[in-house]
Amino acid sequence: MIRIAIDAMGGDFAPREVVHGAVLAAREYGISVQLVGQPEAVQNELKRHEIQGLNISIIPASEVVAMDEKPSKAVLRKKDSSIVRAMQQVADGLADGVVACGSTGAATVAAQFIIGRLPNISRCAIACEMPTINPRRCIVVDAGANVDCDANMLYQFGVMGSILYAGIHNVKRPRVGVLNIGAEETKGNQLVQDAYKLLKEQNDMNFIGFVEGRDFPMGKVEVVVTDGFTGNVSLKTAEGIAKMVNHMLRQELLGSLRGKVGALVAKPAFKALKARVDPDEFGGALLVGLKGVCVIAHGGSKHTAVKNAIRVGVDMVKADVVRNIETSFHSVKKKDLVKANTSSEIN
Repeated sequence: MIRIAIDAMGGDFAPREVVHGAVLAAREYGISVQLVGQPEAVQNELKRHEIQGLNISIIPASEVVAMDEKPSKAVLRKKDSSIVRAMQQVADGLADGVVACGSTGAATVAAQFIIGRLPNISRCAIACEMPTINPRRCIVVDAGANVDCDANMLYQFGVMGSILYAGIHNVKRPRVGVLNIGAEETKGNQLVQDAYKLLKEQNDMNFIGFVEGRDFPMGKVEVVVTDGFTGNVSLKTAEGIAKMVNHMLRQELLGSLRGKVGALVAKPAFKALKARVDPDEFGGALLVGLKGVCVIAHGGSKHTAVKNAIRVGVDMVKADVVRNIETSFHSVKKKDLVKANTSSEIN
């Protein structure tokens, strides 16, 4: 049985929504769920649900890392925090994966300190799925773990993203592109130019070159490689545009009797569309490059998003993504790649 540890105290609606989502996941996916947090608070939320026959346990943790705390300092100071204890479950082999809905920075720092990076990996990255016009989503790597990157890091993001996508969707050679201001080889700054050269030399990868921000929503690529600053801005811009379109559509449809009739007729189509673009349906993003599975969900996640974040963790465990990345980088280490000396945090 797959075991998933969950930071029950992380996020804007913890522990209520986190516990609710965990109960749904335990029931739907038939997994073992470990709720890490303050026992009394977690137990009080569990009483709201029918959990008989479900494999749910509570792992005590007395402290909580708040969203506004400096991630590195908080993780080091609060050794009995729920995020630290949840990561420790994976590091100790007591859980197969971990899900965190609180501070992205704290989760990233705790994961790298406690679970640790795989050999030859310079930096871990957040791999986040985004909708496209195709049935399958694309993956953006990095979506926010590293503000400052070098070409070697982008190269590694491309390799890990390709392996991850292949594992999730059973696609042998997913198309990989570097996000740039133009598709021409001469466009872009020195960072993307250097990354282009490294990725072009990787024969095992289906590297298609540069892609623009408008290309990946149209399904032209499966894996988008970028630095964490640009990736995070792209992700949140896309979320904002989706909300804006939804708001404007509602205004137009509900603004007249004809619009209301049309909305009623098209309701099934709107429901299907919502499922394709709703962030809650995506669940969470995977922190790739670790020695274990770590899924980071949005701080505002409610129970549906939490349940789906756990689903992402289960899928990663089943696809054996960690071992596949580790195996791939045994050969990558022969390249003369220099480790990055800088990193930044996004909360």
